[in-house]
Amino acid sequence: MERGSYEFFKKHWKIILCGIFIGIVATILQKFGNPANMGICVACFERDIAGALGLHRAALVQYIRPEILAFVLGSFVSSLAFKEFKPRGGSLPLVRFFVGFFAMMGALVFLGSPWRVLLRLAGGDWNAIAAFGGLVVGVFMGVQFIKGGYNLGRNYPAYKFTGLIMPLLMLGLLLLLLIRPIVPGGAPFFSEKGPGSQHAPILISFAIAFFIGIFAQRTRFCTMGAVRDIILMRDFHLASGVIGLLIFAFLSNLVLGQFKPGFAGQPIAHTNQIWNFLGMALSGLAYALAGGCPGRQLFLSGEGDIDAGVFVIGMIVGAGFAHNFGVAASPAGIGPWSAFAVIVGLLFCIATGVFMRKKIV
Repeated sequence: MERGSYEFFKKHWKIILCGIFIGIVATILQKFGNPANMGICVACFERDIAGALGLHRAALVQYIRPEILAFVLGSFVSSLAFKEFKPRGGSLPLVRFFVGFFAMMGALVFLGSPWRVLLRLAGGDWNAIAAFGGLVVGVFMGVQFIKGGYNLGRNYPAYKFTGLIMPLLMLGLLLLLLIRPIVPGGAPFFSEKGPGSQHAPILISFAIAFFIGIFAQRTRFCTMGAVRDIILMRDFHLASGVIGLLIFAFLSNLVLGQFKPGFAGQPIAHTNQIWNFLGMALSGLAYALAGGCPGRQLFLSGEGDIDAGVFVIGMIVGAGFAHNFGVAASPAGIGPWSAFAVIVGLLFCIATGVFMRKKIV
C-alpha cells in the first residue's frame, strides 16, 4: 500500500501541491482580511468587481478584487514563458456568455463558487454539504450530455491581439484599483462595510493569486474537471489536487483558529439546503457545459482562450443582474427571484445540452 501511495504521489505531485498551496493561502488571505470562509471565491470576487464597476449597486459587495486580476495575469505570464499562449476562439460565444451568466445565478443563490464550497467545508460550514452534492449532480448531468454528443464546436486560431484582451482588461482594472479615480456619483465604487470592505492588503492578495495563476495554468487545476473526470473516465488526477486543497485548508483553519463547525450563523451563508443544492447544481451543469470551473475559465482566458473570456464576462454581467433583480441570496435566505432564476437557468442549460449535439464518429 505504501508503494502504491508513493507511485500515486509521484505521478500526481504537481497537481497535489497546487491544491495544497491554494488551500493554505486561501486561509491565510482570510487571516489577512478577506471575508470568513471566502479567502478565495471566484464567483464572489467577480460579483464584487461587478459592483465596483457599477453593474449593481449593492453597497456591501463592491470592490475590485486583485485576486481575479492576478489569476489571469499569472496565467498569461506562465503561458508566455512556456510557449502556451495561443489565442483562439469562435465557439458559439453568445451561448457561452449565457452559460456563464446562469452559472453566476446558481453561484449567488448558494453564495459561492466551487472553491468556496471546499473552503466553507474546510471552515466547518456544513451548509456546503448540500452544495457539494448539487455540484456533483450538476456535473453528472453535464457528463451525460457530453456522452450524448454535446459539443459547442471547435475553436480556431485567432489574431494575437484578441488573446491579449483579457490580460489588458485585468491591467486596466488593476490601475482602477490602485488609482481609485474620483468620479462624482460614478464608478468605481468601494464598499465601506460588509464583505466588500473586507480584504487583505492589495500586494499580498495580488502576489498570492499571481502565483496561483502560474501553478494552475501549468497543472490545469479545475474543480469541475475533477468531478467530470471521475465520472467520465475514473481518472483521479485532478481530484487529487482538489482533495489536497480541502485537507490542507481544513488543517490550516485549525492552526489559525478559523474552524467553526455548524449550520447556523455561518459567515455569508444561509441554511436553505434545497436552494444550496439546486443553486450549485445549476452552476455545476453550466461549468460542465463550458468545459471548466470559473477559476479554470480565468486561467484559460489568460492563455488566450477567447471563449473562456466570454464566459467570464457572462459571469460578471450575471452578477450585476443577480443583485439588481433580487436573485442573489443573503445570510437571511434566498432572494425573491432566486428560485425562478435557478429554474430558468436549469432549463436553458438543459436545452443547450440537448440541442447542441453532433454525432461523434
